Amino acid sequence: MHRKYELVYLVSPDASDEQVADLHTQVDEIVQRLGGQLDSTDNWGRRRLAYEIGRHREATYVLETILGSGELMKEIDRRLKVSDLVIRHLVVRVDEDQDVIERSRAKRGDASRRRRTARGLPPERQPGEGQRGDQDDDRDDGFDLREDRR
Repeated sequence: MHRKYELVYLVSPDASDEQVADLHTQVDEIVQRLGGQLDSTDNWGRRRLAYEIGRHREATYVLETILGSGELMKEIDRRLKVSDLVIRHLVVRVDEDQDVIERSRAKRGDASRRRRTARGLPPERQPGEGQRGDQDDDRDDGFDLREDRR
């Protein structure tokens, strides 16, 4: 069963760009070998740490989104633990949170449709119906850009 995970790892500031790329390649090879899929990679670059880790005050942040099994993530976790270049890493399963959000959104929508039907209204909102702030309206951001009228 494939689940969606986010992997964030902090690479030592002493590491070169080539070493960061090699580390990404190692993670990619593990993912391919164990039947997963590397969805996206985002190198955030060198940033200051919130607190000092060992003697490091900065690190290169890398975020990777991976589709795979728990065994795949255990292997990646094991490899990153023994790597001298990686200061810290964190693996988070994100598909479970997305499922909870979708279920609660569907539940709210069903409740709204039942209330509207009970009041004799169509189940879905019609254009122009409701309070002004209820709809996602990109046209009005609440700022008045016209000149001040005095």
